[in-house]
Amino acid sequence: TGPGGTAFFEYDLLDQTKNWSGSHRAPKADNDDKRIRSNFYFAGGQYMFNSSWGVMAEVPYTERSQASTGSGALEKSSHSSLGDVRLMGVYSGFSPDMSSGLIFGAKLPTGDHNFKGFDTDVEIGSDSMDILLGGYHSGQIDATGDYVWYAQALWEHQVATRDRYTPGSELNGSVGASFNNWSVGNLAVAPVVQAIVSYRGHDGGAAGEPDETGYTRALIAPGIAISHPDGWKLYADVELPVWQ
Repeated sequence: TGPGGTAFFEYDLLDQTKNWSGSHRAPKADNDDKRIRSNFYFAGGQYMFNSSWGVMAEVPYTERSQASTGSGALEKSSHSSLGDVRLMGVYSGFSPDMSSGLIFGAKLPTGDHNFKGFDTDVEIGSDSMDILLGGYHSGQIDATGDYVWYAQALWEHQVATRDRYTPGSELNGSVGASFNNWSVGNLAVAPVVQAIVSYRGHDGGAAGEPDETGYTRALIAPGIAISHPDGWKLYADVELPVWQ
């Protein structure tokens, strides 16, 4: 809402157990990978120098385990590493209330991409320099501001790659709404629902597997946001696929 800084921490769990081809389930026998489970931890911050310009940084750390039968027998591998850091600029000077903005920056090749137990597309780092470009907008649904909505999108595309691997470009967008007129004591409680659409292109390069990578999916994500007068906020959701 104005100049100043914000720090944040985020945790995401992704548990991959289903095989998919086109828009349907596929037989387990068609895939050597039986389960991939990832814990993502993000620490970051944003600082707005004024109502128009700011900077953001996200530093991820990933724990990943994989069960695979690629060698003929079930083998399990696990690895933890720093992920690919994102550095971004923010422009929010389109309106006095800062409700619209642009995001632009780069993803750096800081994540580990040489763990021998993982295939190239499962490595924690992609070993690529990517550009990031996106935008966002928020607004009121009703005159009192009890109901609000937002939309955002972020595009990621590689501009420099190494080791014969080119990760697919990615586009993520979401539209959400919340109700902001509930409270418990001095805590503001807001139910949130959002629709998320993601596109990931096929990987390329000699070490890529274009026939086995890439996706398009739509998710519905019910969640809740809890805000405290001292300035902190807690948000949680569950993202469920409705089409992929």
